[in-house]
Amino acid sequence: MSVFLLKRFLTLIATLAATSAVVFVVLDVLPGNAAQVLMGPDAAPEAVQALAQQLGLDQPAWQRYLQWVQGLLVLDLGNSYAYGSPVVDLVLERLALTVPLAVLAMLITTVLALSAGVYAASRHNRWGDMGVMGLAQLGIAIPNFWFAILLILLFSVKLQWFSAGGFPGWTEDAGGGFWQAFKALLLPAISLAVVQAAILARITRSAVLDVMREDFVRTARAKGLSRRGVLWGHVLRNAMVPVVTVMGLQFANLLAGTIVVENVFYLPGLGRLIFQSIANRDLIVVRNCVMLLAAMVVIVNFIVDLLYAAIDPRLKASDL
Repeated sequence: MSVFLLKRFLTLIATLAATSAVVFVVLDVLPGNAAQVLMGPDAAPEAVQALAQQLGLDQPAWQRYLQWVQGLLVLDLGNSYAYGSPVVDLVLERLALTVPLAVLAMLITTVLALSAGVYAASRHNRWGDMGVMGLAQLGIAIPNFWFAILLILLFSVKLQWFSAGGFPGWTEDAGGGFWQAFKALLLPAISLAVVQAAILARITRSAVLDVMREDFVRTARAKGLSRRGVLWGHVLRNAMVPVVTVMGLQFANLLAGTIVVENVFYLPGLGRLIFQSIANRDLIVVRNCVMLLAAMVVIVNFIVDLLYAAIDPRLKASDL
């Protein structure tokens, strides 16, 4: 077990190091003057040069990279040009919305996808199976931002059950509270979950059908276990390896893919911060946010690797 964890951990560190190098090269080393971009095309050369010195752009690229990595390790991400406050404070403030939104969307995705996938597999080649797969195909084809607009038109404009946008905050002091904050995140979470649930439902169905053909399933049925008991107690557990793989990737995509939905619902999350920073040419915020999202994807994949061993010990044994 320790060798398995060590190998996965070393892979995690190497991937994060390579990711940081790519992010730095793309945003700091490629041709172009960041100081000129920030000052605008009509800025005086003296002002551009002064800003470049202030930002440390006159230093060698390798030195700037090492300083940035050192700052990442101690959570010193510098100050935002546009907001005039530490980047780490901005990121933590926005993560308080983006992470709960992604978790809620993932919960909705998991419940819908596992239920629909198992239901379709248990009714293979019957009307229930065809109906679920038809809805799944429709869900894959619908863009989440378009579905978000439909939700706003139905539940906010016509029925007036939810607000059309904005976030009241998690505390009552900010004018919100848990229930109000939950209601504000419910429609965005559903719009994010529709596509992911459709994809995961199809994969769950395929995985469950493969396991249902195994000998131990017929043995369990011969012992008198009900069809539902075999499906949920035996088949689903053995079918979870490919499902967990996709779930991990989907959660990482939900964390990194909230930019459009947060802008549709006017939510002050990490995605909206990136969008505003790009518009404000706040490159230091963009760089650190992109690195954070990439790190989240890598860490989630690392957690998925660890879950493999818990679900299927054969995978862990093969790596020892």
